Amino acid sequence: MLFPPESAVRADPTTVDGSDDYDIVIVGTGISGAIICRQAAEAGKRVLLLEAGTGANRTLAGYDDLLTNFYSAATKDNQSPFPVNANAAMPRSPQLRKLHAGDTDSSSYMVQSGPYVSDTTYTRIFGGTTMHWEAKTPRMLASDFRSRSLFGQGLDWPLSFEEVEKDYRFAEREIGVSADVEDQTYLGQTFPDGYVFPMRGLPLSYLDQQVNEGIEGSSVELYGKNYPLKVRPYPQGRNGIPNPAYDGGRGYRPVGAVDTHQVEEGGRCQGNTNCVPLCPVQARYHSGKTLAKAFSTNTGKSGPSRVTLLSQAVASRVVIDPDSGKVEALEVKVYKDPSSGAHETITVRSKVFVLSGGAIETARLMLASGLPSTSGLVGRNLMDHAYLLNWALMPQICGTMRGTSSTGGIVDLRDGPFREKQAAFAIDIHNDGWGWATGAPTSDLMELVDDRNLYGADLRRGVIDRVSRQLLLAVMLEVMPVESNRITVDPQYTDQLGNMRPILSFTVPEYTMRGAAYARHFSRTVFARLGAEDHTEYDLSDYGYVAYEGEGYAIRGGNHLAGTHIMGTNKNNSVVNKNQRSWDHENLYLVGGGSMPTIGTANVTLTLAAMCFRTGRDILKRLH
Repeated sequence: MLFPPESAVRADPTTVDGSDDYDIVIVGTGISGAIICRQAAEAGKRVLLLEAGTGANRTLAGYDDLLTNFYSAATKDNQSPFPVNANAAMPRSPQLRKLHAGDTDSSSYMVQSGPYVSDTTYTRIFGGTTMHWEAKTPRMLASDFRSRSLFGQGLDWPLSFEEVEKDYRFAEREIGVSADVEDQTYLGQTFPDGYVFPMRGLPLSYLDQQVNEGIEGSSVELYGKNYPLKVRPYPQGRNGIPNPAYDGGRGYRPVGAVDTHQVEEGGRCQGNTNCVPLCPVQARYHSGKTLAKAFSTNTGKSGPSRVTLLSQAVASRVVIDPDSGKVEALEVKVYKDPSSGAHETITVRSKVFVLSGGAIETARLMLASGLPSTSGLVGRNLMDHAYLLNWALMPQICGTMRGTSSTGGIVDLRDGPFREKQAAFAIDIHNDGWGWATGAPTSDLMELVDDRNLYGADLRRGVIDRVSRQLLLAVMLEVMPVESNRITVDPQYTDQLGNMRPILSFTVPEYTMRGAAYARHFSRTVFARLGAEDHTEYDLSDYGYVAYEGEGYAIRGGNHLAGTHIMGTNKNNSVVNKNQRSWDHENLYLVGGGSMPTIGTANVTLTLAAMCFRTGRDILKRLH
């Protein structure tokens, strides 16, 4: 079963108000909360899940409604499938992109008050941001866990890569990662003997192959060291061909169908370039698949359900017992209609509380509850990968628009001694053309009509020629933790329910900008070796424009949020310990990307999922 049964979906709030017989209350249904929920349910624990959204997309029909919303939307962005819900509002790119650097603007849900305007978004809906993620699942490198010790930059984790490695395998199993080990053994990455990924790797796109043909065998020099150039496949959190060698020859069975003719639930990847925000055949993982396994523990048993989902329920305050310092309860605002702020406030009690609403929402809730932590670091050290887009026209047709958003990239500069001086980066080759950078193909159509006066057959040929030769290199730069990059709250900025909204203050660190300056030079080098015509141009009026050493760059957000409740070795240098448990409140866990002290050059989802397996074990140990 891919979706939880109707009977398990929305509890009557009167049945949970004041109840203290839950073992765990989890705020949020994204991948972090889903993993912990499944672990607890399979161990026989009673779990209450709180979801701020309506939960309508929990069913196949509800998922299909989101697809219809996306197809019919005039503006296609990563939030356009999701209906506006002022009670569980979320950042939306079109609104954020109207802002200007240096202005404080409260017209969108996330207030921006820093010198830099971020277009990063996250999704407050059943399934969390796995409802719109790109689903690249690389592991962090071993050096990423020791960046302070090795490079004098950022922070060291209280965990080593070796301590996380087994949980990486658990996360790869849960997500159903498609990859081949031999493609991932670069920059010293190793895997246990005999390990294979759950599903075989997805092939490089024709565009990837054309780029690789032009650069393979060449190299670049950076601070006296040569780095080879090669296009490597990315691990993907989407269904490929199950690997029969997985799990000692027992194979892997993904949730839902994998036959390409069975496309309603969990189909095999068909190479749709619109897989962000939604995969039309659900080949891409979303946390509803993990929650379905958690809800399956409710069937065939007498007594109360192990897992109860209360949707349209927004956690508004963490209540602390002043004597013990433990969390006593959560105050939750439950609304009936997304169009109205009318609600009732209930109190939810349990033995353990897990906040898994994402780096921004978890920090917002803690700060709104007056809980900045002993270290004062709640909300601080906000991180997100900085993206620098570079675009060019290839000299030949390369089949752009074939394949998922990004199947391969140039990743050999994810690590090296240069990280003492500048940020590392990975480069995604985008199969969907210049859409992210310029709004193509609409922008191409306007140029061909307005500037070249093409129409009819000539216009059709012109669009085909233009779009099928587009190459976008999206450079994903590491951003180190900086305490002044942060989330705060202010009672003058509230939502429809009266909850304080998040205020973002962010500056792209110089360490990252040095990496961006080199990445621009690197992209020019790649274009030259490909014989591609560079069309990159950064507009001074762009919302993400950043000037650095006399040059201008347009920096995009990556939706890879981390760092607002970092883990560390004690209560004075961090918010949570290495199991993501609060130093100040022993029955409270703040989980997900917000706990990560650094983000390296890997998309954060696989790493935060691995961390949550560790956390789930710690919670069960404490409950036992």
